Amino acid sequence: MAEPKTKYDRQLRIWGEQGQTALEKASICLLNCGPTGSETLKNLVLGGVGSITVIDGSKVELGDLGNNFMVDESSVGKSKAKCVCQFLQELNDAVKAKFIEEYPEALIETNPSFFSQFTLVVATQLVEDSMVKLDRICREANVILVLARSYGLTGLVRISLKEHTVIESKPEHFLDDLRLNNPWPELRGLAETIDLDVTDPVAHKHMPYVLILVKMAEEWSKSHDGKLPSTREEKKEFKEHIKARMTALDEDNYKEAIEASFKVFAPRGISSDLQQLIGDRFVEVDSSSSDFWVMVAALKEFIENEGGGEAPLEGSIPDMTSSTEHYVCLQKLYQAKAEADFLVIEQRVRTILKRIGRDPNSISKTTIKSFCKNARKLKVCRYRLVEDEFNSPVLPELQKCLTDEDYSVMDEDISRLKTTAVGLLNDLGCNGVTLTEDLINEMCRFGAAELHAVAAFIGGIASQEVIKLITRQFVPLSGTFIFNGIDHKSQLLSL
Repeated sequence: MAEPKTKYDRQLRIWGEQGQTALEKASICLLNCGPTGSETLKNLVLGGVGSITVIDGSKVELGDLGNNFMVDESSVGKSKAKCVCQFLQELNDAVKAKFIEEYPEALIETNPSFFSQFTLVVATQLVEDSMVKLDRICREANVILVLARSYGLTGLVRISLKEHTVIESKPEHFLDDLRLNNPWPELRGLAETIDLDVTDPVAHKHMPYVLILVKMAEEWSKSHDGKLPSTREEKKEFKEHIKARMTALDEDNYKEAIEASFKVFAPRGISSDLQQLIGDRFVEVDSSSSDFWVMVAALKEFIENEGGGEAPLEGSIPDMTSSTEHYVCLQKLYQAKAEADFLVIEQRVRTILKRIGRDPNSISKTTIKSFCKNARKLKVCRYRLVEDEFNSPVLPELQKCLTDEDYSVMDEDISRLKTTAVGLLNDLGCNGVTLTEDLINEMCRFGAAELHAVAAFIGGIASQEVIKLITRQFVPLSGTFIFNGIDHKSQLLSL
């Protein structure tokens, strides 16, 4: 099928064919198709999800025409689920779209097993009781739940599932895996073959900075009891040593070496995040363990044995000033080491699978290769039950938000809301906390209205999180995302 390749060309560059395949296999259920739900689903339909089911028991009213672009005058009096579903189907005929004209609250109460057929449920504008019940239903069925709500100028997005593991977390900033602070024998051997005092100026200015740094770090450690620069003075001195080796002002390779010298100073071994991951209780695998944890168990064994305290090498090198010969040689060296590390981990994965009574070939080579390449960037997200968050939130986090000075900015409703809010805070343990009048006035003024601009923003955030969760790429939000359109602020609360 060549058509979707061109159709989804731009997004394929972000999450690749594997990510797109995951989206095309996904089955999404939307509860309530007001503006927040419709905007969320619109983004997912355009992205090419496999199928959508829209659930809403209401009819289109005149008021809906002002905040939902997916219904028009001819829709008034008709099923809202049907009208929105038809509109979304027109956006992308490759998506299977269906609707059920029923109120989500009734479905949650009477037919909880209905939700187990979906990959993910997007629940919008639900009340607390329904959210809590749906969360339990989805957890038991291993279905991902994304809750979204727009309320006047405010909104929230909250993900809920037991555990979400990410191999391709794709962080924006991450240090190259060059091992300048801990070179393996072949890299050290290659560095030994270069002569930093070579008289040929062309050869001198085309030595790759990687080899310059490995060689100079080796020289430093020999004269410093096997240690690398660690104090501020030592780091400065090390850079001066590099500068002293320059024979001309235009030697970009030496400038690159000075700029990249911090990679030599980085601590050896694995990060605290990875240390925490390989120490997780799920590393003790059995026949019910996920592929992710089987690979983490193999990774732990590798780090403690063949890796000598390091993760498998990624195998790619950045661009640098270098002769083609040196660069290709370096490239092959890094690729060979990455391949060797991968083969060791692959063997360990197969052995573990056999030990726990599973097919040794049940995890593909491609998956293990991707795991090795991303071993330093693995992420695990775990989410509290929505009910636990409502009943016993993390109080310091809650109190911190309530005393945030930046937020200091009907009558019957206002007094009732104030009484309810203060009573709720006292029940949770936030005694004596005052809420600003402005905030309470604003919430009453909103009157639960869904403004299209806010709904579109919340829908955008929610659909972005859905794509992260389905493709298992990038790291999803770890708490409750709150948008405050009054002050143009957003924050993430881990309650």
